[in-house]
Amino acid sequence: MNLEGDKRLNLQLGLDFSSVPTGEARQVGREDIESPSAVSEPERPANTSRIMEDVCERANLKQALRQVRSNKGSAGVDGMTVDQLGDHLKQHWPAIREQLLNGTYEPKPVRRVEIPKPDAGGVRKLGIPTVLDRFIQQAVMQVLQRQWNPTFSHYSYGFRPHRSAHQAVAQAQQYIADGYGWVIDLDLEKFFDRVNHDKLMGQIAKRVEDKRLLKLIRAFLNAGVMENGLVSPSVEGTPQGGPLSPLLSNLLLDELDQELERRGHRFVRYADDCNIYVRSERAGQRMMESITRFIRQKLKLKVNEAKSAVARPQERKFLGFSFTAGSDIKRTIAPKSLERFKRRIRDITRRAKGVSIMTTMEEFAGLAQLFRLLRNTPSVDRSHSLGPVATAGCSLAPVENTTAPPGGTCRKRGLDMGCQEHGRQRPRSLVSRPQ
Repeated sequence: MNLEGDKRLNLQLGLDFSSVPTGEARQVGREDIESPSAVSEPERPANTSRIMEDVCERANLKQALRQVRSNKGSAGVDGMTVDQLGDHLKQHWPAIREQLLNGTYEPKPVRRVEIPKPDAGGVRKLGIPTVLDRFIQQAVMQVLQRQWNPTFSHYSYGFRPHRSAHQAVAQAQQYIADGYGWVIDLDLEKFFDRVNHDKLMGQIAKRVEDKRLLKLIRAFLNAGVMENGLVSPSVEGTPQGGPLSPLLSNLLLDELDQELERRGHRFVRYADDCNIYVRSERAGQRMMESITRFIRQKLKLKVNEAKSAVARPQERKFLGFSFTAGSDIKRTIAPKSLERFKRRIRDITRRAKGVSIMTTMEEFAGLAQLFRLLRNTPSVDRSHSLGPVATAGCSLAPVENTTAPPGGTCRKRGLDMGCQEHGRQRPRSLVSRPQ
């Protein structure tokens, strides 16, 4: 490899890191954070030994920079802000690129941030990488996601292009309407903090041959955490706050998806929230015992028994929603989610006096997204209607088709949305229909 030649070529190309972002800003916690998926790629690309060259490709880097800028976010342990990143790259990118291609780049520790949990109290620990590390993670994520996303399960909805929490809730509602009236509600205990590094790296190594990239991902996992001025080593977990963590979590939990599909179960997963639907309580109890053992032994994770349960769907919440009982299955906002919504409304109106009217309207518009799932639309398949549209504050509307991507069926995008999966016949889901 002629590194000096690569360096000169890079300087000739003159990466325009100062360009103004043109892509849509990613909203934190939403599903459209990723780049669009490639069309029908094999699980193991023809050449996975030179992925780092794809990561350092000019167009990929410019896209990553736009994304990091649009995400904004806090500074890491070095104090560099998002606004300072462009100038830093102009001065230091040739050296950084050489380190990446040589396999010698060393990430900095993440900055520990604690945010309060909305429900049960306590705090959730986030790890904020430096802005430069977020930029590199974003560039890596974009390349890997184009290769991995088409291989993930159709019933995995979190942190994937053209997929959303609304689609996950609609799929769950369809299962209930089809007669699967019991749910195994799984809660993985401190999932992002408990990910086994060796297990995760083993899964990555099955798909990636580039030793430099494997070393870089391991370095991100082991970068350590700075808290109160002291750096402690990272021996497990993937810090929430980095662009790469959601993709790695989907890769690790893809093994769970494959096991559930192999057994022929009806399930829906959004990140570490997984619901499995069965017809009887007895079947649910057997399934809970079996899948808990699988998660402990195969994934090296732990199911939180206090928060997991086998119950009627009406007694549980999924992504902030619940469901009504009876023959007409409708969506409802879970009580705790509704209470948080009310508190948020009070907070916005309380400080509205010192904020511009446009800012206040934008905040209200963001909250209105919560009710997007509650409304009926003309695109609903009436042959599968689950009940009349409800007014605000009451039961919610029937399933609407929120999964069909623009421009055709998901099969055209490399996602198998049909009935055949793993040699067995799946019941045709309402959310798999074109609009």
